[in-house]
Amino acid sequence: MFDQLFGSKTRVKLLSLFLNNPDRPYYVREITRKVDEQINSVRRELSNLLAIGIVRSDSTNNRLYYEVNKKYQFYAPLRAIFTNISLDEPQLKETREDDELAKKLRSSGNVELAFLTGTFVRDHKASTDIFIMGDVNRSRVNKVVQEVEKELNKEINFTIMTPEDFEYRLSLNDRFLTGILESKKIILVDETKADIRPVAARLKEDPVDIPVAEDTGSQKEESKE
Repeated sequence: MFDQLFGSKTRVKLLSLFLNNPDRPYYVREITRKVDEQINSVRRELSNLLAIGIVRSDSTNNRLYYEVNKKYQFYAPLRAIFTNISLDEPQLKETREDDELAKKLRSSGNVELAFLTGTFVRDHKASTDIFIMGDVNRSRVNKVVQEVEKELNKEINFTIMTPEDFEYRLSLNDRFLTGILESKKIILVDETKADIRPVAARLKEDPVDIPVAEDTGSQKEESKE
């Protein structure tokens, strides 16, 4: 259905990848692996999305990255559509990577706060790449991170804090903690608030939810302090 609506299977996969993971830049070969399509097809659709203005590109360290353009006039309604597509759509499941990562982290214990920063948002000054606050099994978290490293083919730094340590450091205005809390990030889990959605990673700057009509027919753990 979505293929027919948006013109091609590859385009639907790209839109789902970008709109479900805003603030997450990808390079071409990474996109190709995520959507499991031929690189020529991916390049062609990226060119189309760039021309339309849904996607923007930027070069960092001699590598061209693509990410969704949140200033695109139909960004909010498109994101509402793609974050509400059922995960039963198998061809789109891999494009909801932050959902999948959040689920894996939640399986490690009681995660109260988790977000991606650093390499995931091209902030190379950030002190860590994945931050987790909660009572978790560190071995399980380490296994999850190893899977992410294998996927990205690069080393990932992550930090775990217990709720008690988090509160203590927060009370002291700990430089490491305040630094990463103020950094650019993609929130995976935030049980410290009451508006958590068990769907796609949500960003603070996301617009207010846009209702979609229902289908009535249907450690190396590294803390760089």
